[in-house]
Amino acid sequence: MSKSAESPLFRKRSNNRIKMTGDLITFNIIGYIAIALITIICFLPFVMILSGSFTPERSIREDGYRLIPKEFTLDSYKLLIDSPDSLINAYVVTVSITVIGTMLALFLTSMAAYVLFRKDFPWRNQLAFFFFFTTLFSGGLVPWYILMIRFLHLKDNPAVLIIPYLFNVFFIFIMRNFMNSIPDSLIESGKIDGAGDFLLYRSIIMPLSLPSLATIGLFISLGLWNEWYNTMLFIDSQKYIPLQYFLYRVLNSMQAAIMAAEKAHIAVPDMPTQSYRMVMTVVATGPIILVYPFVQRFFIKGITIGSVKG
Repeated sequence: MSKSAESPLFRKRSNNRIKMTGDLITFNIIGYIAIALITIICFLPFVMILSGSFTPERSIREDGYRLIPKEFTLDSYKLLIDSPDSLINAYVVTVSITVIGTMLALFLTSMAAYVLFRKDFPWRNQLAFFFFFTTLFSGGLVPWYILMIRFLHLKDNPAVLIIPYLFNVFFIFIMRNFMNSIPDSLIESGKIDGAGDFLLYRSIIMPLSLPSLATIGLFISLGLWNEWYNTMLFIDSQKYIPLQYFLYRVLNSMQAAIMAAEKAHIAVPDMPTQSYRMVMTVVATGPIILVYPFVQRFFIKGITIGSVKG
C-alpha cells in the first residue's frame, strides 16, 4: 500500500466522502417520505369524494363522509342519468368549447406574445403597456353585459362561452417571457434563409415554446371546462348549456323541490342531495384530471422559465 493511501489527509477525505454519501441518502429518504405523506394528504379528498358519491343519503347524515362507505348505492348516479340526452348534450357542449376555445386562445396568445417578443418591432413597449393597463381597470359587469348583448349580439350564442377566454394578458406576458429565452441568432438565421415573420413564428418559435403552450393551454382549458357564469348570464337555450351549469341546475331543482314539499307539508322521498354533490364533482372533474398527466412534464418548465425571464 502506498504512503499516500495511508496518509491522514487521504483517510480524512475518504471519511468526508462517506459522510456526505450517508447524509445524501438520509436526505433522500426524508424527502421521499415527506413527498409520500403530502401525496396521500392531497389524494384523500378525492377518495372521500368518490366514496361519498356511492354512499346513501341517510348514511351521510348519520355517519358523515367516510373513506370506505358502510353502505353502497348508485342512486345518485341513477338520478344523474335519468335524462341521458341532456347530460350527453352538456358534455358535448363542454368538450366543444374547451377544445375550440383552447386552440383559438393559444393561437391568439402566442401571436400577441410573438409580437411583443420581437425586439425589431418599434411599438412593442407601448403595446405591452396598453395590455398591462387593461389589467388595472375594469368597466364592470354592466358595461360588459351591454357590450355582449347590444353591440356584439351574443345573447344565446355559444360563442359567448368562448370569446371571454381568448385573450388573457397574464398568459401573454408569461409566453413572451418564455420566448425571451430563445436565442436571437435563430431568428437572424431564419431571416438570412428568407423566412418571413409568420414562417419564423410557425417553424421556430412555436416548436421551441411547447412547454409554455402546454402550461397555458392547461390553464385555459380548465377555465373553459368549468364555465358556468357566462352561461347563466347569456344562454337561454337548453342545447347550449355546458356541463357545469347543467349539474348546477339539476341540484338547484332538487333543492327547490324539497323546500316546496316541506312548505306544503308533503312527504317526499329521501333525495340524495349530499351524495349528488359528490357525483357532480366526480362527473365534472374526472375527465379534465386525465388531461394533466399528458402536460405535467411541460408544466414546471413552462411556469419557471416564464416567471424568471424578462
